[in-house]
Amino acid sequence: MAPRLRPLLAAVPYAALAAAYSFNFKNTPRQCQNLEIGITGSGKPPYSVLIIPFGPTPLPNSIEARRITDVSFNGTESSVSFQLKFPENSQFVAVVSDSTGFGTGGTSAVVTVLSGEDGCFDPNTTVQPPFLFHTTPDHLLITCTASRIWWDNSTVQGVPTFQGVIPGGQSFSIPEGPLSDIVGQGTGFSWSPPVRVGTVLLLVGGDDRGFGTGGSNTYTMQDGNVYSCLNNTSPSSTPGSPAGGSYPTSTDGSGVNLGGGGGSHVDVGAIVGGVIGGVVGAIALALVILFAVRRQRYKQGTKERPVDLLQDQDNDGPSDGRPPEYYQPEPFVLPDPTVVSSTHESSVAGTAPYAAGLATRASTDHRQSYLSTSTSETGLTGLRPPASSAPSTSTRKSPMPPSFRPVNIIQHDDAGPSEPPPPPDDEPETIELPPAYTNIRRDAPRPSQEGEQGEGAAGSAGATTQAVTAAQA
Repeated sequence: MAPRLRPLLAAVPYAALAAAYSFNFKNTPRQCQNLEIGITGSGKPPYSVLIIPFGPTPLPNSIEARRITDVSFNGTESSVSFQLKFPENSQFVAVVSDSTGFGTGGTSAVVTVLSGEDGCFDPNTTVQPPFLFHTTPDHLLITCTASRIWWDNSTVQGVPTFQGVIPGGQSFSIPEGPLSDIVGQGTGFSWSPPVRVGTVLLLVGGDDRGFGTGGSNTYTMQDGNVYSCLNNTSPSSTPGSPAGGSYPTSTDGSGVNLGGGGGSHVDVGAIVGGVIGGVVGAIALALVILFAVRRQRYKQGTKERPVDLLQDQDNDGPSDGRPPEYYQPEPFVLPDPTVVSSTHESSVAGTAPYAAGLATRASTDHRQSYLSTSTSETGLTGLRPPASSAPSTSTRKSPMPPSFRPVNIIQHDDAGPSEPPPPPDDEPETIELPPAYTNIRRDAPRPSQEGEQGEGAAGSAGATTQAVTAAQA
């Protein structure tokens, strides 16, 4: 670059974010082959391009054979071709400037050099820039925090200048403050980087011999919890697509940058990503609304319909609140009399006519008693067996039959809604059952004892008759 342009470019710090022109690589960067760069749009010539090495060297033993290359366009020409003296698989960043300031034509992303020819550099010798610069703290830059950039004044020509380069973003000239000399730190000035935290920044030094004569250092901006220097015009790594057009970004050539460069380039990836994100968000919102509506309808349906454990709640058939047909209650019906029991008639014991009549009475003179299902006071339920039908000549009184209390029979519903209660003036129906006489015990007399008892009774009667006759005589 012409020496008369450097003071002008250095005096324009933080160039405009949107450039009216950009540049493209017209061919693929290859080792030791010519690289052609063309200007697109309308800038203010003369133009220049700065090729800055990036990343570690690919050569064995960490041999650094790359130099910062500053190439000027001839006059008002809009293209330039030069030999790229970078080894295969190495990387660089390109910055294009015009007469209005540094980096006004844009900054490329990291470009990878592919295989080409040999013989344009010495792979066994490490190169050194004409002078070196340093930062304090060493190799550290903190956002909005003052750092000192210094150099050995005996190694520079004229007044050094420094530029900041953000790969794929913006490049700018660093304003120099008052110079100071410090023992052990040489000559330098303080600078507070207005660059956001986490941004990769290349710090490039130069003097009257051109840009990059002081080499370059790579920094990643650190957080100092101070952000007062940041604003909308602060340099950024994402102003749009990187400049340079299409070029390889990986060692095998598979990664290709498709950016066109320039402030007017449309970021297709961002647009596609925004559209996809919007569609996904709309679908998610629609699903949430649908779920909320269905949940609200389900709650309302549950409150309106009574819970029925016997029928499916999803049954679409009409329902009037009554239980299903196979669960309808049935009335209790008394069974027909089926069991017969017989008992003897008894009378007052102790009289002879009764005893004689009892002896001569037919044994088939029974009284029929029909039993039905009942519940006794002893807690036994069901049909009781009838007492023995054999006659008895015992003169003891039979025990009184057990008494039964009236029982109210209530049919309980086991499912479905219960019947409405009867009106207050109606009384529950009471079913009364006759006594069953099931607790009367009778022992059947043996045949021999029955004959003896009959003779004894007859003898007693004869003795009585004789005694009466004797008394009359």
